[in-house]
Amino acid sequence: MKKVIAFGVLIVVFFGCKNTKNEAYSVFDKQMEANKHPGKKLMEINCYTCHSPSASQTDRIGPPMIAIKKHYIDENTTKTQFTADMQLWIKNPNAQDAKMYGAVKRFGVMPKQSFPEETIAKIAEYMFDYEIDQPEWFEKHYNEEKGDFKSNGKGKKSTIDQQQVENSIEELPYAERGLKYALTTKAVLGKNLMGTIQKKGTLEALAFCNEKAYPLTDSMSVVHNASIKRVSDKPRNQNNLANKKELTYINSFKNDIKNNTEPKPIVDVLEDKVQVYYPIKTNAMCLQCHGKPNQDIKRPILKSLANLYPDDKAVGYDLNQVRGIWSISFDK
Repeated sequence: MKKVIAFGVLIVVFFGCKNTKNEAYSVFDKQMEANKHPGKKLMEINCYTCHSPSASQTDRIGPPMIAIKKHYIDENTTKTQFTADMQLWIKNPNAQDAKMYGAVKRFGVMPKQSFPEETIAKIAEYMFDYEIDQPEWFEKHYNEEKGDFKSNGKGKKSTIDQQQVENSIEELPYAERGLKYALTTKAVLGKNLMGTIQKKGTLEALAFCNEKAYPLTDSMSVVHNASIKRVSDKPRNQNNLANKKELTYINSFKNDIKNNTEPKPIVDVLEDKVQVYYPIKTNAMCLQCHGKPNQDIKRPILKSLANLYPDDKAVGYDLNQVRGIWSISFDK
């Protein structure tokens, strides 16, 4: 009888361990699948400047993406409905239709931007189907906001160490590596610029660009051990004038936008260097300083621009146009 019991215990332990391993593998496999989903990268490219999961509560300029997911998805929401809601909001962000009243009150309505519908659909699919990163402070904040937090299983922070499923930046393919450098620099500049606009207004933001944009960009170049520049065919500062090759790529990205195609990084592999290029597109907030004079750009801003940049060419833009490109260079 004792032998039978011992054998039974061994079976339970064996299958219990096997099931645990299978569950762990399943979670890891699911995370790997999520990392390969095109919506993940599109979300990082297009959303994380304002909605990054790494921003602190006091240092953010918009709610994290997990907050958007929690406010738009409940147990009755279908993927089709969530995607439609995201498409509708992106096409016409406004206070009346907002589901996140606290975020609108704190940060204002997000600036209008144009994206291919396919891009929003892929981001929405990724958000709906997979666990997405959330800040450490978020769950407590959400509990306090809602009173009773009940997870639907679709919004918890992944328990898999990201180092298990993501290569370091240096090990990424050249295009992704250059894009990471551009996006992290964009996030730093965007956080400071938009935070200044929200707290002090557009005039102060213009002064920030004049005084701080170059030092911040240079500091990110040091962080990444790379050359990071923003260049344009219509520069505000003549030091940012694109060269012949960069002008060709600017025109290529303009064609992508014209054809409603999601731009992809352009990579040039040289003898000992890699150069990566990616577009800088305008949104509604950009037009306050880069739009049409006396229409989008108000007179006090025009006056300040004339004083700071006598040879300014960076005006006259409309929504979702290529204002320039990121030009990134690093060692092979």
